[in-house]
Amino acid sequence: MSALSLFRLSTALVCLVSIVPSLAAAEQATAAKAPYAEAGNTNKRGDACFSTVDTNAAVHLLSGFLEVWTPRTPFVDAGVEAPAKDNCPAVAKTDWDGIPFSKADGQVVNKPVHDANIAYVVKATKARTADQAVAAYLDDRRGKNASIVDGLGPLTDAWKAGSKQTTTITEVAADATTVKYDDKGNNRGAGSKPDTENKTDANPDMGLAIDFINAASGDGSTEPAKRYFKYARPYRWSQDVSVIPTLEPAKNGKPVEDGGFPSGHTAEAWRDALAMAYLVPQRFQEMITRASEMGEDRILAGMHSPLDVMGGRMLGTATVVYNLNKADNSALKSDAYAQAQSWLAAKSGVADAGALEVAAHAAPLAADRFADHDANRAYVLQRLSYGLPTVHATDQPARVPQGAEALLETRLPYLDGEQRRDVLKTTEIASGYPLLDDAEGYGRLNLFAAPDGYGAFEQDVTVTMDAEKGGFNVIDTWRNDIGGKGKLVKRGSGILGLSGTNSYAGGTVLEEGVLVAGSPSAFGTGGLTVNGGFLVLAADKPLTVGGDYQQFGNAAAKPTLGADGAGTLVIAGKAALSGDLDVTLAAGYDPAPGTTIEILKAGAVTGIFDRFTISGHRAALSYGPTSVTLTIGG
Repeated sequence: MSALSLFRLSTALVCLVSIVPSLAAAEQATAAKAPYAEAGNTNKRGDACFSTVDTNAAVHLLSGFLEVWTPRTPFVDAGVEAPAKDNCPAVAKTDWDGIPFSKADGQVVNKPVHDANIAYVVKATKARTADQAVAAYLDDRRGKNASIVDGLGPLTDAWKAGSKQTTTITEVAADATTVKYDDKGNNRGAGSKPDTENKTDANPDMGLAIDFINAASGDGSTEPAKRYFKYARPYRWSQDVSVIPTLEPAKNGKPVEDGGFPSGHTAEAWRDALAMAYLVPQRFQEMITRASEMGEDRILAGMHSPLDVMGGRMLGTATVVYNLNKADNSALKSDAYAQAQSWLAAKSGVADAGALEVAAHAAPLAADRFADHDANRAYVLQRLSYGLPTVHATDQPARVPQGAEALLETRLPYLDGEQRRDVLKTTEIASGYPLLDDAEGYGRLNLFAAPDGYGAFEQDVTVTMDAEKGGFNVIDTWRNDIGGKGKLVKRGSGILGLSGTNSYAGGTVLEEGVLVAGSPSAFGTGGLTVNGGFLVLAADKPLTVGGDYQQFGNAAAKPTLGADGAGTLVIAGKAALSGDLDVTLAAGYDPAPGTTIEILKAGAVTGIFDRFTISGHRAALSYGPTSVTLTIGG
């Protein structure tokens, strides 16, 4: 029996108060085993009925940590007690003192993982730069939303204006004696109703958006889990951890009330970032990157470890899923989305959500530090597992938490719920890492990769993009490398781009709208059928088709020819041609008169294009048994 199983057994025995418990107690004993989307309200402290690994949803979610660390007592009891309630026995305060290696400490179960966890912090804090120290200080003391809002890039100022957001911490002081520790701002901003406590008036501009962000954090406290796991902060584990000097006065003097796992700052950053990504899907991945950065800054500050941060991410994500699926929030999330999109579009001087996507990425890297998509992707991926030693098999099947598809409702609006679940499933990270192999799948979600579309077509996929619905229904690009055995069928008037190194084997069918090949292997290893719509060839090298190519009379191929064979088709099977061919020459590509370009090569060619045009030039087509050649005119 594993250490985790033994620990849970001991927990059950300690909690047993009668041979035949009441129905209420029996229900509470299994409450946290329900999907988090249903059980999030059990995340409480000071409640005897929600104080164990099997009754508190947050503790249950993070119970993989018990394979690394066994807390002193198996209850939510650090610095808090809970009276008996509904046949649940009272929970007394633990005798844990919060100091590692003391007689009242817990027990390290997996020393290699634990040592790697603390060693990461030692290395990171010793290598910390002055700029990193400033960023980590600000992320520590400033309101969390006031920090992560810059993930919106060019939309940040418009968001701040609409949210009425304020902060009083904008820079770090020169020394610890004059450091500001309490942000007197309003963190997220002003909601739709007056708030006497924070002295804010009703906000007619983006008040619903702020209400939504607040609602997304409901029942999201990390305190119950902290007070269950009772795991010290890294600077208490090792004197080699260097806490930022300006944060030394911020250390909690009561270790028993200051557990490190999970990270509260990280959880709040993920809650707010996911809520804002829902409202502004044009910056979805940038907000994910900013949340990941907040977690990293907690490590650089010396205040948390990788496992603390990973736990905060998991709990923050689960909290948002729980709140997105609450019926009480259904109207609010749609109204808040509409309000945020309208406000940001108006302030950006654009007409619709599609134009807002362009405006949201209009700034160069010098002005938008999240402008490099590939750098963001690598940054987030490394910080999902922090490269900790694996403890389980690395080839376990993916699983998707109940209700998690709601996270992608506004980012992938043209997919249905099951399709969004498939996207989450096929973009998850591998199994095996400590903590991350939770029963539902929260630990393995890669919410940076998911907005880039499927990672695999495990079955045939039909995508219908109705451009009249606006937003990403109009145009989107899948940048992941797509594998699998399935087929892709594209329908609807919208534009879908494929730019990954794809290997899916089932073939591709374009029936309506536009399908854009942004890479030489955009359409995988199968055949390609163009039975309507417009096929755009925009790769910088020849597009390879692994099977047959068939183009019908109601369809058009629109290649952009350039150097290195850009815009041409290399077909492993047969090519059956009809319909239109509309050629464009890439900017800077100016072949001399008489130049011949083999624009299509196949095992055999039958038929011809019904209509041929070329923009800005004269040219002629000639057909051979295995190729189509274009000759530039004079």
